[in-house]
Amino acid sequence: MKAVQYREVGGPEVLRYSDIEQPAPGPGEVRLRVAASAYSAADNGMRAGFLPIPIELPHVPGYDVSGTVDALGEGVTGVANGDPVISFLPMERDGGAAEYVVAPADAVVPAPTSIPLADAAALPSVALTAWQALFDEGRLEAGQRVLIVGAGGVVGKYAIQLAKRAGVHVIATASPRSAAAVQAAGADQVIDHTETDVLQAVEGQVDVLLNLAPIEPDEFAAAVAMVRDGGAVVSTTAFMPTPGDDSRGVRAATVFVLPNRQRLTELVSLVDSGALTVEVTRRIPLTELQSLHAEGAAGRVSGKVIVLP
Repeated sequence: MKAVQYREVGGPEVLRYSDIEQPAPGPGEVRLRVAASAYSAADNGMRAGFLPIPIELPHVPGYDVSGTVDALGEGVTGVANGDPVISFLPMERDGGAAEYVVAPADAVVPAPTSIPLADAAALPSVALTAWQALFDEGRLEAGQRVLIVGAGGVVGKYAIQLAKRAGVHVIATASPRSAAAVQAAGADQVIDHTETDVLQAVEGQVDVLLNLAPIEPDEFAAAVAMVRDGGAVVSTTAFMPTPGDDSRGVRAATVFVLPNRQRLTELVSLVDSGALTVEVTRRIPLTELQSLHAEGAAGRVSGKVIVLP
């Protein structure tokens, strides 16, 4: 089968489009005929060798995937050949940048029916990240307020939609380029962080500060003052510490997204009900994945890009 893999860590040039052996599902596993995988900055980090996830080489990237069940391993029940599914694959295993991929049967869920199967690859890890940040770590509840810093990215727009659905007041920072999209996602207040002092623009305190952007540590620490006593600061930027304030009971949490089959199933239901929009900005063939990684390494990838085998 055709796949993109790398045999050593390094720059985008280590990625190779080639023929590799088609995988066979073991006990408790299913094989998927891939409809699409989704590019992630974490894939770039693993390939470059600075994201400490214990992969085995050679490695196929693409841990978000959609496809059709193609073969069942021993003992698998509850799924059948031909079922359209999505999965957040274990990040240490081979991913979906290939024609076929093997997944744990308990990591696949039925795909949304309201969008193309290929586009559904854009949902799993980023939507789970938003949910876990807001509700598992932030413990947000209806009637509360959240400030989302860097809301113009993919996770930010999911976070806005999920927070608004939960009855939360959303204040979001965005650049002029993404302000309209952030407003369309449902933010109650959009702050242009390129022109405005965010600390001055937010009236009163918030219950949760969710940071999704690479900001200066001093700026991040100063923002904690905007969080009420007993609130939370949550961040997805694992390369820098998340500040809190023990004296006021302000918790600090850094999100490392975890697979959650039940939650992913709920997110699929939200997509099919129209309560959650899946945004795909580009679709590229597998043969262009190396070029996409080069764009990502240079910081030029915006939105969600899916890769078609």
